[in-house]
Amino acid sequence: MNEGKLKTITNLFEGHEVRSIWNNEEEEYYFSVVDVIAILTDNEYSKSRNYWKWLKGKLIDEGSELVSNTNQLKMKAKDGKLRDTDVLDTKGILRLIESIPSPKAEPFKLWLANLGSERIDEVFDPEIAINRAVRYYRAKGYDDDWIKVRLSAIVDRFKLTDIWKKGGISEPLEYAMLTNEIYKTWSGMTAREYKDFKGLRKESLRDNMTDIEVALTNVGEITTRNIAKKENPKGLKENLSVAKRGGSVAKETRYAYEKEVNESAISKENALPYKYVDKKIN
Repeated sequence: MNEGKLKTITNLFEGHEVRSIWNNEEEEYYFSVVDVIAILTDNEYSKSRNYWKWLKGKLIDEGSELVSNTNQLKMKAKDGKLRDTDVLDTKGILRLIESIPSPKAEPFKLWLANLGSERIDEVFDPEIAINRAVRYYRAKGYDDDWIKVRLSAIVDRFKLTDIWKKGGISEPLEYAMLTNEIYKTWSGMTAREYKDFKGLRKESLRDNMTDIEVALTNVGEITTRNIAKKENPKGLKENLSVAKRGGSVAKETRYAYEKEVNESAISKENALPYKYVDKKIN
């Protein structure tokens, strides 16, 4: 695990520091509960700890699962020492904010209410969600041609997962294993390892690929899909074998590309306008 500030959360709290730890295995941030409480209640650290003790009792009495979802991780305190600290993931922190009767929490509660309303509207009119995605990509600097290709790739990905579903694949872990088999075969890295290589965390790997990396990913997935359509593999073992064959076609394509251009098809390049800097916790 690595300790560091998540810029987006820090910005939400108007520049106040909220200690956070990135869990690489879970691909999730954990935030200090007391730090958030201190900001929302204008209390000192010691008073915030007492407030958290009171709030935990209140939540337990109300039957809330928030307290049971709290973990303890070592974080650096103001005295420089590492101390066990109550933490929650992003979802938990948002639920915590909803539980605090503070004027400073009201903007967050309003934002969450608006967000829920928007998602309900999208159920009735899915075009709203598509428009939202396009706006996000434009805001990140992607041009419209890239966005068209990206949306098409998302549809193609569904075609692949639909084939896997017909072959008896149903668990998220199984989908992840099949995807990793394709990536591992042609790139030598799982999706998580590839993201680490590019300096990514929660960001989309494909959004941060070069043209050739996207093309090789597409070759692997399309080949896997077409083989599966013809052979109808059943279960995880048979589908893993097909995924490896699809990845092998992409690997051969990669070798041919690298031979012609005399450079690696695998790049550390990403589209991030920022860089993560971590403090290692021993």
